Amino acid sequence: MSAPAPTSTLHRRINGWFDAHGRDLPWRHPGCGAWGILVSEIMLQQTPVVRVLPVWTAWMERWPTPRDLALESPAEAIRAWGRLGYPRRALRLQAAAAQIAEAHGNEVPATAAELLALPGVGTYTAAAVACFAFGHPEVVVDTNIRRVHARLVSGRALPEKSLTAAEMALARDLMPEDTEQACRWNASVMELGALVCTARSPQCGQCPVAELCAWREAGMPAPHYTPTGQAWAGTDRQVRGAIMALLRESGRVAVRQIPERTAAAGTLGAHTPEAAQFERCAAGLVADGLASRDDEGPEPLLSLPG
Repeated sequence: MSAPAPTSTLHRRINGWFDAHGRDLPWRHPGCGAWGILVSEIMLQQTPVVRVLPVWTAWMERWPTPRDLALESPAEAIRAWGRLGYPRRALRLQAAAAQIAEAHGNEVPATAAELLALPGVGTYTAAAVACFAFGHPEVVVDTNIRRVHARLVSGRALPEKSLTAAEMALARDLMPEDTEQACRWNASVMELGALVCTARSPQCGQCPVAELCAWREAGMPAPHYTPTGQAWAGTDRQVRGAIMALLRESGRVAVRQIPERTAAAGTLGAHTPEAAQFERCAAGLVADGLASRDDEGPEPLLSLPG
C-alpha cells in the first residue's frame, strides 16, 4: 500500500471540490443566521435534506427568531414539524428556543459549551452550530464524515457501528490548522460523504481524492460487519407515527376511534396492530409530552399538547 497522502493535499482537493459542487442549501447562505443553522442541524438528524428543505423553509418564515417559536404552543410546533419523524425534536427545539430567548437575549450562543447546555443539543449539534454559524474550528463528526475518514484514511468500507475514541482522534488529526479552512473542511467532507462517498453506491469516479483512497488501494474490501436497517413496518414507531398524523390533522381524537381512523388513513399499510399496541403507543406519546389524554369527559380523548 502506498504512503498516505499529505493532509494538505486532502484539504486542498476536498475543499476545492466542495466549492465547485456543494449543494446550494438555504442554511449555507451568508444571510442565514445562527438560529436557522441550529434549526437545520436538529431537523437533519436522521432525516434526508430533501424532506427537511420545505419544512425548514416554512418554519423559518413562521418563526424567524427563537422567541417567536418560544411563544408558540407545543401543539403548533409539533404540527409544523409534519412528517419529519422523531417529533420529540420539535419539543426540544422549542425548549431550546425558550432558553435562548430568556437566557441569551434571543441570540443563539456562540460557543460549543453554551450550545451544549441547551435542551436537546448534543455534542455533534453543538460542534456543528459553533463551526458553521460562528466559525469556531470545532471537530464535527457525523456519519458521512466518519465514512469518508474510514475509507480515505483507514482503508475500511464503513466506520464502526458507533463513534469511537479512535475515530474522534483521527478526525482531530485531519483538521486543518487554519480556522477558516478547518470549518470549510467539516462541511466539505460531510458533503462528499452525502453525495459521492455514499454508504451503498460510492461514486468513486466523481471523487476528488479517489487515487489517494486507502480503501480503493486495499481493493475495496467488504465491510467488517453487516449493516442492518432500522425496522419500521409493524413497530411501535410506525404506530406512534400514525397516531401523531391523526393528531396533527384533527388536533383531538377519541381514543376508541384511533384504530379505525388510522386504518382509514392508510398510514399503517398492511399492519393491523392489536389493541395493546395502540394503548402502549398512546401512553408512550403522553409520557413523552407529545400528546395529552383527557379521561374526564364521556369518553377518553387524545390531543396534541397545549
